Amino acid sequence: MSLSTLMRPVLAHARRLAAARWLTLCTAALLAGCAGVQVSSLPPSDYLSQRRSDILTAGTLSAATQETLRVIGLERKRCEELPVQCRDNIVSTPGLNDDQRLSALAELWTQAALQAQRAAPNSHGSDEIDAWLEAARHAYAYLFFSSRKPGERMFEDRQTQVRDYYNHAVEQAITGMFHHSQQRHLAALDASVLPWNGWTLHTSLGGIWLPRDAQMPRELIPASSLTFSGLRNIYRRDGFGAELVAVFPTDEPSGAPDEPLDTLPTLSSDQPFQEAPYPALTALLRFEGATLAEVLQTRVVHVQMYDPYRFNKVLLAGEQVPLAANFTSGYGLWLARSGFSVQALRSLLGLDNGLLRPQIYLMQPYDPGRRVVLMLHGLASSPEAWINVANEVLGDETLRQNYQIWQVYYPTNAPLALNNRAIRDALQATFAHFDPQGLSAASQHTTVIGHSMGGVLARLLVSSTGAQIWDRLLEDYQLQPGQQAALQRRMAPLLNFEPLPSITDAIFIAAPHRGTAFANHRIARWAANLITLPFSMLEQVGDVTRALAQLKPRPGKQGLLRIPNSIDNLSDEDPFVRLASNLPLAPQLRYHSIIGDAEPGLPLADSSDGIVPYASAHLPGAASELVIASGHSVQEHPQAIIEIRRILHEQLQRTQPAGARP
Repeated sequence: MSLSTLMRPVLAHARRLAAARWLTLCTAALLAGCAGVQVSSLPPSDYLSQRRSDILTAGTLSAATQETLRVIGLERKRCEELPVQCRDNIVSTPGLNDDQRLSALAELWTQAALQAQRAAPNSHGSDEIDAWLEAARHAYAYLFFSSRKPGERMFEDRQTQVRDYYNHAVEQAITGMFHHSQQRHLAALDASVLPWNGWTLHTSLGGIWLPRDAQMPRELIPASSLTFSGLRNIYRRDGFGAELVAVFPTDEPSGAPDEPLDTLPTLSSDQPFQEAPYPALTALLRFEGATLAEVLQTRVVHVQMYDPYRFNKVLLAGEQVPLAANFTSGYGLWLARSGFSVQALRSLLGLDNGLLRPQIYLMQPYDPGRRVVLMLHGLASSPEAWINVANEVLGDETLRQNYQIWQVYYPTNAPLALNNRAIRDALQATFAHFDPQGLSAASQHTTVIGHSMGGVLARLLVSSTGAQIWDRLLEDYQLQPGQQAALQRRMAPLLNFEPLPSITDAIFIAAPHRGTAFANHRIARWAANLITLPFSMLEQVGDVTRALAQLKPRPGKQGLLRIPNSIDNLSDEDPFVRLASNLPLAPQLRYHSIIGDAEPGLPLADSSDGIVPYASAHLPGAASELVIASGHSVQEHPQAIIEIRRILHEQLQRTQPAGARP
């Protein structure tokens, strides 16, 4: 018998044994559920997205909440099908710490509120608002009443997520309750005790400075719901609270068939200013209770509102926390709704619903401790000329703490002398209203910034006439004895003025101090002939012009043919602008020039911004002069904005007393 024959049974047995072992291993693997770990690479973007996405950013529960559900044996889909049971299980099932339990409940209540919102958009039903209040309550409890303090979690993504649940829930709850108030204004919240669907709200509006004598707002808008084109940046501050914009009603204009009734801005006849028509607010909800258990059981909520310009931090549950803020949305919303562009054109042409007198808009509620930055726009323009300038100034924390912006909106068809007088009267009335004694920083350290024709008017505000103006103004006429004295009496309100004492600094931007030949061109003359002064303006200057018209011109002189309008006044041949260019400036004034140069290939002395020549915009004695490669709208150029901010910072360093705001 061969060896192979003898070995055949042995090999067969070995094969059977190996098969049995393999079968045993497979059976064991199957019984173990084919357990095993596989690994794959994950890009950083996917990793961060998984860790930081949540119900607000991605529409699905965060990884942290899903992990919490799995710890107590719950699945996300089952939780979405039975949300009440899911939340009850999280409350009652052991195995979770306070951070896990409270943060998961805050997100699940946020999910419930969002679902109610989608089911009935814009209805702000009681179930939705209840869910927002519960989301805010559990987020508040997590942030301030769990076993760890906020400072111990300050670098954790989860705390940022829960803070966002709190802020968004506060925003939605308060605007929802505002929507349901019968009067649709903050009076619904401005009650010591306000019952709401089983909740009791205690309100405190002591932290906000509403416009004096203002009606209650007609809208309360979440700043997070607004986006803008035309603004380079949105300036805000991270922190706690809902960022809101209050919209106050303005006096309605007479209206025009092609314009909505509330688009064109007007002011009541008894005051030349409007204080903060769209102020920023930040709202907080504080749930009553000194312990975690008390906070989770209470139905008493304290509504607290703050002016974010005046408050950087607030005390919440015994902790000093940064207050959230949005400094751009109110300003952007005001400009977007203003109708300025339409009204500015109507004003220039003297049409109905045009502007008849200067108006001053305070960008924030008046603050006596902040210096005033006064902005004057140019011809055929409006506060829209300062869209990014004002926003960028208020976007600087130091400037925001030390300055407040006032926008002057004036009829650009009126003669310079008339606008100078009217703007002076409006400013003095505004200062007198807020600070009758004139002792505040706001009344003593004003910086005026004027662009184009606004720069010429800014110069008039800081100039004095003296006796020389009369001789030069009347040199083209043959005067009889006593005529000059009579004319001086009639013209004194327009031509007798001194520098406004409140203005200590000035920034002139593309200002035609000596006029411009552009105003003599055929197109400019055609435009000037289209300008019609309203009857109310004609009445103010009619007596003077009638007196001048009766004078006999000297040989070779033409005399006055009609009332000069704004384009006439900007001509380098206009008598008034030529006189104004030589008026002495206030001795204490510190002034700066920003000038556009649209022809950088030419020598500076021969250059122009396309409208105003350098020779007209240049002022000897300026503390600084910046020439920028730009056209006439140089005020919106980034370099010009940086220069304005530099000048304002320099003013603070030069004049700020010890102990002033940092």
